[in-house]
Amino acid sequence: FGQAVHHAAFTVSSIITTTGYGTLDFNLWPEFSRVILCFLMIVGACAGSTGGGLKVSRAILLVKMARREMKRMIHPRSVGTVQFEGKRVSDATLNSVCMYFVLYVIILVVLTLFLCINPFSIETNLAAAASCFNNIGPGFGIAGPASNYSYYNAISKFVLTIAMLFGRLEIYPMLLALSPSTWTKE
Repeated sequence: FGQAVHHAAFTVSSIITTTGYGTLDFNLWPEFSRVILCFLMIVGACAGSTGGGLKVSRAILLVKMARREMKRMIHPRSVGTVQFEGKRVSDATLNSVCMYFVLYVIILVVLTLFLCINPFSIETNLAAAASCFNNIGPGFGIAGPASNYSYYNAISKFVLTIAMLFGRLEIYPMLLALSPSTWTKE
């Protein structure tokens, strides 16, 4: 039991902090545990962290916004506010978080679709896309902690490299850098 807790705590902290270390192959863990690890890959990093992903603060705001909208369905005339760390969050910030989430999901889906040109399972490709996009390190399947990304072809490695840039530098700056309107003279 002590070793199981030790390995689980180390793996969770490694994934949340995006250090990429692994002490054992978590591909052999039960499905429930791997789903939790995948969720942590997406949500794990803190707001000030250079780790990619959705970040914990955005996930909390999304949950609070969903709860506010459910209350509005029951009481349509109510005025609900979202508070975070004791302060009211502006609607502009909430809209920005929603837009970030939409872009995050779209990019993750596109990355996964690009990786599906390889003969690997959807679980492996989705986890590899999420792992690189969130700058985690190991994914699942052939890209897991007991293996590496060498099985992917050159195009997929390029896509995963772009995913890492989107995760590390954030979505909006990368979209601006890749936008033709940023580079054209007016």
